[in-house]
Amino acid sequence: MIPSKSIRLVLLAFGLSFAAPVIALAAMPADAPDARDHALISRYTGSWLVAQDAKNFDQVGIPLNSGEVVRVEGRVTRLFYLAPGGKSVLEVQRNYEQALERAGAVRRDGCAEDCGSRNFVQFRAVPANPSLPKAQLEGWSPITLLQQWQTSGTERYWYGTVNASGTTLHVAVLSAKPGTIALADKYVATVVEIVEPKVMETGNVVVDAGALTKGLQAEGKVALYGLYFDTGKAVIKPESKPQLDQMAKVLQADASLKVHIVGHTDNQGSLESNLALSKARAQTVVDTLATAYKVDGKRLSAAGVASYAPLGNNATDAGRARNRRVEMVLQ
Repeated sequence: MIPSKSIRLVLLAFGLSFAAPVIALAAMPADAPDARDHALISRYTGSWLVAQDAKNFDQVGIPLNSGEVVRVEGRVTRLFYLAPGGKSVLEVQRNYEQALERAGAVRRDGCAEDCGSRNFVQFRAVPANPSLPKAQLEGWSPITLLQQWQTSGTERYWYGTVNASGTTLHVAVLSAKPGTIALADKYVATVVEIVEPKVMETGNVVVDAGALTKGLQAEGKVALYGLYFDTGKAVIKPESKPQLDQMAKVLQADASLKVHIVGHTDNQGSLESNLALSKARAQTVVDTLATAYKVDGKRLSAAGVASYAPLGNNATDAGRARNRRVEMVLQ
């Protein structure tokens, strides 16, 4: 076992703490402006924080063996580190793993070099409009490093969960040789991703009855983002009521109006499961309109098309967010 000497894990915000001695190492370039270690876990000592990507609320798919993913929602923080020169991928990754597990984290998945069908693309995605340090490393700029972040086939990966104060945090750590060939045998590139489940702010995307009517008349359909479901489930959440109220208002105002309720997903997960999920969510909306709002069920139909009709690019977080929706479509 390699002792965990070069990393400290801090859970002060959750009433837990873990620390290890600090080792003096050669200084790396200055960190990205306004970037900092997450309160949950610090960097491998002496590492350079090249970039930080933080979203107040998003959905991510954490890869597992056999191509499966765990979908989680909440505040997402992704940190890009380069460890100081002379360290191996094994040493850096093992330090993170041991520190996490000693702090009570439970390992859910992992791999070393032969990572099979796990898709690590999301971990390496360059942040949108990143605030980057001006310093270079051996003549390589931060943006160039990010664009060639890691070499496939050299990865060591760990994914687990930490329970603190009644909340389950998801943590993924991926270390590999840098994708820049000139640096590959000198440094180690690590991505740390932490997802903190939280309630999404709601009430900001309701399409009112007037806009619904105009949209149906002009386009024959309207995309709705004010209908909420837990990840992977088809039970509609209470915060969906404002949008359901507006949909019912349109349907109750015109007894001749017939619509399809169509569920859409992004491309994360299997197509078969997304088809079933999108159809089940659409059916839930239909059932709610028929039972809670007394809309004649004969005027409604439910369909699910998974990721067959995207509005955005599924390769980006913003695109996937646009694609996760329910549409109201004229029959």
